[in-house]
Amino acid sequence: MQSPSGEHVSPPVPTNGHSAYDAHHPPSVDLMDKCVHCGFCLPTCPTYVLWGEEMDSPRGRIYLMRLASDGKVTMNNTFVKHIDQCLGCMACVTACPSGVPYEKIIEPARAQIERRFSRSLADRLHRDFVFAIFPHPSRLRALLAPLYLYQASGLQRLVHTLGLTRLLPRKLREMEALLPRVPADAFSYNLPERIPAQGQQRRRVGMLTGCVQQVLFSKVNAATARVLAAEGCEVIIPRDQACCGALMVHAGREEEALHFARRLIDTFEKANVDTIVINAAGCGSNVKEYGFLLRDDLKYAERAKAFAAKCKDVSELLTEMGPQATRHPLPLRVAYHDSCHLQHAQAIRLQPRKVLSTIPGIELLEIAESAICCGSAGIYNLVEPDPARALGDRKVQNCLNTGAQVIVSGNPGCIVQIASGLGRAGKPLPVMHMMEMLDASIQGRSAESLQAS
Repeated sequence: MQSPSGEHVSPPVPTNGHSAYDAHHPPSVDLMDKCVHCGFCLPTCPTYVLWGEEMDSPRGRIYLMRLASDGKVTMNNTFVKHIDQCLGCMACVTACPSGVPYEKIIEPARAQIERRFSRSLADRLHRDFVFAIFPHPSRLRALLAPLYLYQASGLQRLVHTLGLTRLLPRKLREMEALLPRVPADAFSYNLPERIPAQGQQRRRVGMLTGCVQQVLFSKVNAATARVLAAEGCEVIIPRDQACCGALMVHAGREEEALHFARRLIDTFEKANVDTIVINAAGCGSNVKEYGFLLRDDLKYAERAKAFAAKCKDVSELLTEMGPQATRHPLPLRVAYHDSCHLQHAQAIRLQPRKVLSTIPGIELLEIAESAICCGSAGIYNLVEPDPARALGDRKVQNCLNTGAQVIVSGNPGCIVQIASGLGRAGKPLPVMHMMEMLDASIQGRSAESLQAS
C-alpha cells in the first residue's frame, strides 16, 4: 500500500477496527490530522536522513500512529520499532509549516507502548537498569565508585587495548564507551544552599541541579552558580531537589515522571524564588511543560503552571538581564552546538550566541547541519546505539570542519556524545558547557587553560 506521500509502506494488519491504544491520553486524532504530509520535516529528521525510510520520518510515524488509532495496525514489534527509533529531537516541530505539536503525539504514544506492549526480557532489564540508576544521584554515585577505580587505575586502557569490551553485550559496550571521565568530586554534593549576589542584587533565582548533571557535571553547576552570582543574582540551590522527570517523560514512563515532577514543584515552592534557572536543555524543555504533564492532577495542575512560568534556560535569563560582570578575553575559535531541546523544543537559538558573544576575543563558528541531532537525545544513545553512533560521528565531522579549538553546548548529554565521537575520531578537542566558558572569562582564566581541560 501507499502512504499519503505516495511511498510504499507495509500493509496494515487488520485489528477489527479496535484502537491499539487504551483510553488514557491516547495520541490526539485532532493533532495527528493537522499533519498534511507535506514533507518539510524530512530533511531535518535524523533517522530519515540516515535511512531514507518513510516510516522513520515524522510524517510517517504520525501516519503509523493514526493507523493504530483507527485499529488498522496493532502495537506489534514493527510499530514499536519505528516509534522507539524516533529521537524526540523536535526538529520536525521547527520545520513544520502546519504547527503540528509532534511532542504531544509521540510522547503519549510512547506511554501507550510502555503500558500495552511486552518488550523482550533483555530490553526490559536494560531499560529498568537505566531508570533505576540515572535519575537517582545517590545510586549513580554508588555505581561510579568502581568505575572511577576502573578508569584511574589504568584498567580501562588495558581492557580497550586487549579488545576485551567486545565480550560485553552490545548495549553495555556502548554505555562503557560513552562513560565520561568520572571526576574525583562526583562522590559528594558540594554546592551551598545559598550563594549571595555580588554587587547590587538584581534577581533571586533558584537553580536546578539535575540528576546526572549534579554527579557527572558538578563543575558545570558550580560554574553556573558563580556566573549567576557575578551577574547580581542571589542563587538558591535546594539541597533536596531530585530528577525533573525528563528521562521518564521521553521514554513513556508516565507515572515515574509525574512523581518526580510533583516532588520538584514541592521543593521549589519552599524556595520562594523569582526565576528557576536550568542549565540542561533536556530538563528545561521538560519543566516548561509541567502544566501539560500534570493537567489531570487537581492538587498540582495550577501549581505546575505557576512553576513552569518561572522556568528559564540560563541563556534566556542572562540575555534578559544583560551583562554586569567584567569579561576577560578568550581568543579562541569556538563552535557552538545547538542542543535539540534548546533550539527545537524551546525555540532558543539566539540567546546562547548572545551570551557567548559578550566574551571578548571569541570567534563564534557555526556548525553545518545544526538542526540535526547529535544522537544523544536523553537515553537514546543507550537504547539505540547504532543510529546514535552514526549521528554522533556525523556531528563530530561537522564540528571538526569548522576548524574550532573548542566546542561548546548547553546540554550535558550533547557534551558526552560529542566528546565520545571525538575520541573515536582521534581528535580530542575540549567540549564544554557554555557556562564553563563564560565563567572562565569572568574568572580571568587563560585560553590555554581551557584548551588543556
